[in-house]
Amino acid sequence: MIPLTLAEIAQITGGELVDVDNPDTRVTGFVEFDSRKITPGGLFLALPGARVDGHDYARTATDGGAVVVLAARPVGVPAIVVKPAGRSDSNADIYAHDADGSAAAVVAALAALAHGVVTRLPELTVVGITGSAGKTSTKDLVASVLRQAGETVAPPGSFNNEIGHPYTALRCDADTRFLVAEMSARGIGHIAHLAESVPPHIGVVLNVGSAHLGEFGSRENIAQAKGELIESLPADGVAVLNADDPFVAAMAPRTRARVVTYSAMGRADLWAENIRLDDVARATFTLHAGAQQAAVTLQVFGEHQVSNALAAAAVGLEAGLSLNQVARGLSEHTNASAHRMDVQTRADGVTIINDAYNANPDSMKAGIAALAYTAAARRHARAIAVLGEMGELGPDAEESHRQLGEQLGRYRVDHLIVMGDNPNSRAMATEARNRGITTEIAHDVDEATHLVDTVLRTRPLEYGEPGNPGDVVLVKASNAVGLWRVAEQLIEKGQ
Repeated sequence: MIPLTLAEIAQITGGELVDVDNPDTRVTGFVEFDSRKITPGGLFLALPGARVDGHDYARTATDGGAVVVLAARPVGVPAIVVKPAGRSDSNADIYAHDADGSAAAVVAALAALAHGVVTRLPELTVVGITGSAGKTSTKDLVASVLRQAGETVAPPGSFNNEIGHPYTALRCDADTRFLVAEMSARGIGHIAHLAESVPPHIGVVLNVGSAHLGEFGSRENIAQAKGELIESLPADGVAVLNADDPFVAAMAPRTRARVVTYSAMGRADLWAENIRLDDVARATFTLHAGAQQAAVTLQVFGEHQVSNALAAAAVGLEAGLSLNQVARGLSEHTNASAHRMDVQTRADGVTIINDAYNANPDSMKAGIAALAYTAAARRHARAIAVLGEMGELGPDAEESHRQLGEQLGRYRVDHLIVMGDNPNSRAMATEARNRGITTEIAHDVDEATHLVDTVLRTRPLEYGEPGNPGDVVLVKASNAVGLWRVAEQLIEKGQ
């Protein structure tokens, strides 16, 4: 964060200085909401939660080097206190136990502080990315491209909500040239709010799928929410839209910014041609931008990454990079966020695809396609899926899980291990069995690991010719299932 005095932060956030001896004291470190991560000169964000209240850790934070605490009440140490103004009507988890509005007040102050910082950085270009699937992968690709042109802030993982978005922005300082930010929503108006706190100049909309369908009610409502990003762009901004998604393509009239389109299936302002996949589903393709073209070889996995790479290419070109620089950034990029299409091959040849950070119908289909392709590219390799529930799908959840069973059959997956004995998991398992897939249900992580390990160790003789590549295992579910631990345990067993 840029250095600011306590008086300046109080003015920006509308807070009151309490137990502060010198208002001209500067915050020179990072903003943190985990007292264990505080560094000297930092600011501690006292957020109340379901199990712990950050206000109770104010003294720990200042003992660790925090200059001040941003809080909703006095905490006995130097603080900027913002008054609760009533409970938020948002459905975000942070507000679920916010009876008096303390969390809402602190989060609002955090957003105001982020806005105050980014608007003091005239050389900063903010890139906002939204979509039902692929936000984190695209954010990482964009960052790899833009880092060739200057200091870029884009933390690993999905810091994309009311807390993570401003928290990320406050990583920027006077040397930062680009901020690449994910923007997610659980309802209409959420992305507009994020864009107001950290105004983007370039906005990317990837797709409109069925993630969070239970909260939005329809894909039309999801499209309405995602389009808030490009509605927020200035007239001299750029809206990057996926021409392959009709919901996204239809957003063009909603922005005053210049529109740039991309396509992995046809022609657009940027498009891919001659797409080929290697034996672990890494894509090589020709990137076209008008009359120019360049070769790209991705090191991330899955054909769906071609579309993400095109979006990143559009951002890079609009940021002033040459096509060759963009192609080099895409080709040199490696997986940056944990549990996101993280592909590792064990010493025995078994390949583990760890994509267990999140799941929705679209990303599940992409993962299953990558699993099937990788196995098919190897002689006698088997495709093994370890899948858990997809969250936030609403009343159509059971049917969406049943359709995953259809998808597994369509791609001829050999084995399915389903995590959890619940209606959604049973719907997936039943349909998979009906499609002839050997299917088992695991009740916890250790049982799932054991079941997969048993399958791997009991390969039929015809699948075990010496020198052949091993089987391929996809591990995927919504993050709350914790299925990434299965992937980690399987990798450890191969060491």
